[in-house]
Formats: sequence, C-alpha cells, structure tokens
Amino acid sequence: MYVAVKGGERAIENAHAWLAEERRGDTDIAELSIAQIRAQLSLAVNRVMAEGSLYDPDLAALAIKQARGDLIEAIFLIRAYRTTLPRFGASEPVDTGAMACDRRISATFKDLPGGQVLGPTFDYTHRLLDFKLAADGEVADAPSRDAETGNVPHVTEFLNREGLIEEAPHDDTPPPDLTREPLEMPADRALRLQALTRADEGFTLGLAYSTQRGYGRNHAFVGELRIGSVPVEMDIPELGFAVEIGEVILTECETVNQFTGSKTEPPQFTRGYGLVFGQTERKAISMALVDRALRWEELGEDNVGAPAQDAEFVLYHADNIQATGFLEHIKLPHYVDFQSELELVRKLRREAGAQQVQEAAE
Repeated sequence: MYVAVKGGERAIENAHAWLAEERRGDTDIAELSIAQIRAQLSLAVNRVMAEGSLYDPDLAALAIKQARGDLIEAIFLIRAYRTTLPRFGASEPVDTGAMACDRRISATFKDLPGGQVLGPTFDYTHRLLDFKLAADGEVADAPSRDAETGNVPHVTEFLNREGLIEEAPHDDTPPPDLTREPLEMPADRALRLQALTRADEGFTLGLAYSTQRGYGRNHAFVGELRIGSVPVEMDIPELGFAVEIGEVILTECETVNQFTGSKTEPPQFTRGYGLVFGQTERKAISMALVDRALRWEELGEDNVGAPAQDAEFVLYHADNIQATGFLEHIKLPHYVDFQSELELVRKLRREAGAQQVQEAAE
C-alpha cells in the first residue's frame, strides 16, 4: 500500500531540473549531438533498438542522450514511445539469405562460397587502450570493400543437403505478437524467440554461459554468424503485391548443436537460432544457445534442472524493463507496510521480553 506524499510536487520538479543539469554536464564542453551518438556509439544504439523493439537509430540515440547513457532507461523510453505509434500493417518475412553481409563467419566450415568476411569486429584486437583516441587522432581509412550481396546460402544448408542436421521447423501459423499480447505459458518457439530477441543482453549472456559450463546439454558450434542489411517489404492490398519500404541491419546466428537420433531416426545435428536488430552478435549467439537449451522437450531430451531449460524462469525474468520496474518500485513509499511490520516486531519483542521476565521470576 502506498501513501500519498503531500507537498512533494516542487521537490519532484527540482529533481527533474537537477537531472537535466547533470545530463548536460559541463557546459564548457560541447554537447553531444544525436548524430554523434548514432554514428560513434552505434553498438549502444543497436542494443536499445533491439531490446526496445523499435528500429529507429535516431530515436535510440535520442533515448541514450536523455537517459545519460543508461541503456536500460533508454530502452524503457523507446518501449514507451513505441506504444504511441499507429500500426499500419505487418511486413513480409525478411529473407536473410539475401542479406548484404558486412560480416559473415563460420566456426564449422573454413571454405565458404564468397569466403569468410571478418568485417568490423573487436575479435582480433589486442584490447589495449588506444590513447590516440584521447588525443582526438584521426583514424586511417579502411580498405575499400563491398558487402557480399546476392543469394548468400546459409552454412547449415551444406549440412542439410546430406541430412546431417534437423530440418528447420516450418509453421505457417501466424505467430503471437508479444508486443501486443502478454506472455503466456506454455510458450511455443516463435513466442520464445520473440522474448529472447528483446531480452536483456546480460541476462541472456549469463544463461548462455551457464549452458556451456554444464548447466544443460548444449555443446554448440557457431555454424554461421552474419551481419548485414536486408530489405523490408510490405504487402499493399491496393497494388496486389509487396513493395520495399526500407531496410534494416540484422545480426543472425545459427548454431550447430549436439546430435540426436534413435533406433528409427539416423543421428542428426540440432539447431539453435538467434536474430537481433543491428550489429549485436554477442546477444545473437547467446540467444541461439538459450533457444537450443529451451528445446529439450521437443527433442526428447532429459531436463536436468538447468535454469536455461526452464522456459518460465527464462522468459519471465529476461525482460529488463519488467525486472527494473519491479526492482526499483521498492524505492517508492511503503510507509504503511513498513509501519505495520515495525509494530509487529515491537509487539513480538515485548512479548518475548515479558516471557523472559516471567521465566526468570519462576
């Protein structure tokens, strides 16, 4: 139970003004622009778009600026803004096979059609502080490059030709929309993937790491990780066909996991899948590992009690906005609740003291 706090409006206004002042920082230093945040903090922008379920780099950059760099607060702002937007329709499923790849690697096959494209990655850096950045040094231009375009086959298709990996599940049933309907259990894979793609990156990473350390059977190889842009098409009823309305940058990860088989079915590798807005490869890999762990029942495996195998635990705790709201609500006034418990403790102490006095007298 909450108690109304009278006379607090001025204090709240002052807190907002103080917050704005802290956000701006030293006025002798030039203010960050939205364009700077979008261009130079792109990975933060990508995370906000992914977990905010809204692809708009400018709005994500604005949210980061307003939130003083607190990405969860920025995600909250984007989610809240998203609810105000009208919905005109649904786009057609994107074809990641036609992705213009800026990065495409595989840990399972060395020689790929088109070659492995390392792309912009921290993977091969030495993790040493670059003091040239502190001196505002100019960065040398990278060699000219073209994104790999056209029909870029997925690595798992090579395994699929020999029947060495399970067929990708295919279901034409329209999936539920997690952004419009509350999460309900049991959740099918389509709903689980929706929840995971906008789940908190740190939480998803921790769960994925737990599966690698033995908390769930999940020995995975990165079959393919690709990052690039894909066109988005929308069917226009008046025209009778779909038209391209834009493009989005996606990160897709397909994992090849331990095989399964039986007396009637030959051994096959199994799959895990992750797809996230922007260049968000750590999240996409984590998502694929957790997706595979959650598939234990449909694949006829044993549930060993690992956290990543518990769909209710994973999905109900993965959303950082819900988690933040429930966590931070304890900062709000709980005066009545606390006073009632305080009075109960005092009463119990009085009764215990009286009991001790009585026992001492006897």
